[in-house]
Amino acid sequence: MKDQKTIDYTQTFYHGTKAVLKPDDLIEVGFHSNYGKRKQAKYIYLSATLDAAIWGAELAQGEGAERIYIVEPTGSIEDDPNLTDKKFPGNPTKSYRSQHPFKVIGEVTEWQGHAPEQLQAMKKHLEALKAKGIEAIEE
Repeated sequence: MKDQKTIDYTQTFYHGTKAVLKPDDLIEVGFHSNYGKRKQAKYIYLSATLDAAIWGAELAQGEGAERIYIVEPTGSIEDDPNLTDKKFPGNPTKSYRSQHPFKVIGEVTEWQGHAPEQLQAMKKHLEALKAKGIEAIEE
């Protein structure tokens, strides 16, 4: 992995999804991605901001409830190039990825989602990219 980060275990990390998990579960690579063509995921993603995790939960595929978990990386993490290299230089979203599992520590049960019009605009943008053949997640 390039530009690996030293993990600050005093930092809180979040993972947004629709998967039902419990404390001590591991989130691992190898499952189908929640985004794009839903290929087998080579990386898993986390953020040190609740807002980025909310986007992850809101945009995840599936029928389940949107969930945000507090997670702990078990290995090295790197900046998420899907965001930090293309959209937000300097990584203000504090978004990262890893090939190492994340351990579920707990769940954020009270959070405010994005405004419906903001969420719809994001989904419309992602659909436009998809129509152009541009993947939301590049690995």
